[in-house]
Amino acid sequence: MAPSLEDAEGEVKWDKPVQWPQGGNLTEEWVAQLAATLDYASRHMLPTDLPTILPVALTDQIISTASKLLHREANCVEISVEPDCQVVLVGDVHGQFHDVLHLLEVAGPPAADRIFVFNGDYVDRGAWGLETYLYLLCWKILMPHRVFLLRGNHETKFCTSAYGFEQEVMTKYGDRARHLYRKVLGCFEGHPLAARVAGCVYLAHGGLFRYVEPTPSKRSKIGRRLMRTRSQDGSLKLGTLSDLQKARRGVLNPSGYGQNAVPADVLWSDPSPHDGLSHNKARGIGLLWGPDCTQEFMEKNKIKLIVRSHEGPDAREKRPEMAPMNKGYTVDHVVKAGKLVTLFSAPDYPQFQQEQKRYCNKGAYIVLQAPDFSEPHFHCFEAILPRPKVQPYYDFVNCIDSDEELDLGGSSEGSGGSGDEY
Repeated sequence: MAPSLEDAEGEVKWDKPVQWPQGGNLTEEWVAQLAATLDYASRHMLPTDLPTILPVALTDQIISTASKLLHREANCVEISVEPDCQVVLVGDVHGQFHDVLHLLEVAGPPAADRIFVFNGDYVDRGAWGLETYLYLLCWKILMPHRVFLLRGNHETKFCTSAYGFEQEVMTKYGDRARHLYRKVLGCFEGHPLAARVAGCVYLAHGGLFRYVEPTPSKRSKIGRRLMRTRSQDGSLKLGTLSDLQKARRGVLNPSGYGQNAVPADVLWSDPSPHDGLSHNKARGIGLLWGPDCTQEFMEKNKIKLIVRSHEGPDAREKRPEMAPMNKGYTVDHVVKAGKLVTLFSAPDYPQFQQEQKRYCNKGAYIVLQAPDFSEPHFHCFEAILPRPKVQPYYDFVNCIDSDEELDLGGSSEGSGGSGDEY
């Protein structure tokens, strides 16, 4: 049983830590109680006290159970939808646990007639990445065919070392943190890279990806194959969903070369208003693709809508040629075959910011419904404020966006603070 939150007089208290249900069968009530427990802890307890109500044995069970489910799914998950069912698409949430709770409240929770597809970036930058991730994993365990958790570029070792999640786990779990962090990294590798919804909607964190041609290696004695990422004339070519299903998925630190090129593209690429397919020099990894590539990809794969995430208001501020992310979404390409949309679900982002002036952006989610599941219905929402007060787990003043600049051997600085509110 989960801890009781109120005594006879209605005052909050704690009876005992959260426990995995007997028999391992989660219920909606258990998941709701877990959410309430984590919400309370974020507001009234020190981060270092989290193991007293969320012990390592429980986190192990959640991660192991969810990881088995995720690893069994395809690189690109095919999500069929019944006519009486709606699909809710969610972009980056970045450890903003309280906003995730609010989103599921206003959109309605996962249910027999409501499928959720989360588009990655559950952790980093926000102060409650672990709580957010474990909570969503529990929904996956409870409703594996109604909740789908795609991978984002922050579900990688190098991002979590630079943007706070590794340090968050170390702060909250002390001498057991290294074990827990390794378990989470293993789970990250199981997340699907993309999804196709109702046969006509493509969803991936970064977006499109290159074609990678297998070529025999003269140096290999066991038939191992190297991968060519360019055509004979040296130009980049778009990959297809069939190519994506063959990609090597379990790459913890995609480098953007060889076998790692496809997952790196899917997690890191960005759209451009200009035609063409090129290397994403601003990020140092992934691709830039234009409306002509969106049209080509849609035609080849019979797609009518592409939904990607990956860019918040800070990223869009650096790209004035693209629409700003103040509403939680942008429509980036409108072509003959359909639309390309960027979806961002972390309102008032980032939580920690050097300047006093904030972006004050809204978050958004998309609802798809019959008869045409390819028509996005946008829903904007505000952040839940004030947030509980904590110290950042990373150097947000000097944060970086390029894979080439990341120090893979280091970890972010910072430590958790009190549970008071501001």
